[in-house]
Amino acid sequence: MDTTKKDISLIAAVGLILFLLGNWAIAITDPVESNYTLTALEMLRSGDYVSPRIYGNFWYDKPAFFYWELIAAYKLFGVNEFAARFFPGVFGVIGLIMTYMFAKKVYNRRTGLMAAGILGTCFEYWLLSKTVITDATLFVFFNAFLISFYAAYTSSNKNLYYLCYFFAGLATLDKGPIGILLPGFIGLVYLCVRRDFKEILRLRLLTGLVVYLFTAGGWYYAMYTIHGMDFIDNFLGVHNFLRATQSEHQQWDVWWYYLMIFFLGCLPWSWTLPAALSKYIRRREWPEFDRLSCFLLVWALVVNIFYQCMATKYTTYTLPGLLPISILMARYLYNREKLVKRTVGVMLAVYAVLTFAVAVPACSNEGYSSKNVAAVYKDRVHEDDLVVSYGDYKTSAVFYGDRMVYRLEHGSQIADMLPDGKSWNAKNVMPFISFEELPRDKDIYLILDNRKFDVFEKDFNTSEWDLLESFKNARVYYRKAK
Repeated sequence: MDTTKKDISLIAAVGLILFLLGNWAIAITDPVESNYTLTALEMLRSGDYVSPRIYGNFWYDKPAFFYWELIAAYKLFGVNEFAARFFPGVFGVIGLIMTYMFAKKVYNRRTGLMAAGILGTCFEYWLLSKTVITDATLFVFFNAFLISFYAAYTSSNKNLYYLCYFFAGLATLDKGPIGILLPGFIGLVYLCVRRDFKEILRLRLLTGLVVYLFTAGGWYYAMYTIHGMDFIDNFLGVHNFLRATQSEHQQWDVWWYYLMIFFLGCLPWSWTLPAALSKYIRRREWPEFDRLSCFLLVWALVVNIFYQCMATKYTTYTLPGLLPISILMARYLYNREKLVKRTVGVMLAVYAVLTFAVAVPACSNEGYSSKNVAAVYKDRVHEDDLVVSYGDYKTSAVFYGDRMVYRLEHGSQIADMLPDGKSWNAKNVMPFISFEELPRDKDIYLILDNRKFDVFEKDFNTSEWDLLESFKNARVYYRKAK
């Protein structure tokens, strides 16, 4: 076995242990993970692998690729937490191997190994490689586009550009139009910085778009054929355009958001940026950037600046920028190999402890998941019984309880909460029921957010309800039919 194969085997083995360890014990959390797991489960049970659906309704939040991953994992391992977290971990390992291979090719083996070690132990990368979310998959396809771009740019074989369009197609199937728009924009910015405008004519644009459409277009065409403008208005209008122009979480629409994410997400390596800046400022010797260093900087900066300009900000958005950042960190720490090895070793142990001492108990808390809540009524509820939730509605209750859960609200308020195709209400596709509509001829199980207990006492005849279980953040009540 040659050196490269040994390195890849080592990275794969350590990565799989790091990203899959304890996943069987980490409950599915709300509000993001549960949406993905339930959607894939409903697709699997319906036999319709084209149209994502949740609560029995079609759901246009994300394209189908990540749901296909979950369905495949369910078929391999059953419907459980390990299955749901399996492919994010696998793609996390692929991302490490890809980083090693690229850094080794453009620099050398030591840089490749250091970059893979740094990336794998960045807090954000570790966390998202264990999280049921699209971003680890996007990380691979997004960055495969840019690695292919640089390979084509520095090669006489311009047909390598076709790989860009192929990976852009896969990224678009995973996340949407951003899968081609942002990596394509990064490539264009790089060519402008290099003032190499002639290269634009060599991008195989027309024939490359055929490859792109062949890769991604089939699913989008099928969705439009089946659902028409409802798909366009919701998928592009709400879940893409609205995210870019209106902040879903206004408190985080601040200029320093992704700077904060960088320092937190890159722990324990965040200190390298201020250390590098301090070094250059103190010596007044700024490095001259060759075309590779320039490409890595453009890659990292554009990802962060682009998302900083978007109205809606999520901690996960800038994950693709960690690949070039990890390589730049490896170059800065190139002569401190022992420090890197020791830090990687320490962090591997730290993450093992965090998995079992923090992630497992935290995700089991009712504030993050309704796994324990659903266990109270799952084996008691009958076909004609009704399960309702008042307060913080959690999709994980539907996933774990294997029963539809109705969102309980006052009748006068429901109309303002229903999806309208123009606002964030488009995400409220769960079934609603009003206080006035609660039937008397059915057994009812009520999941109550403890913060709503005072309202519960006011609006219900509490003597009719039996408390089944009380948790820190929620309670489960039962009312027998009359």
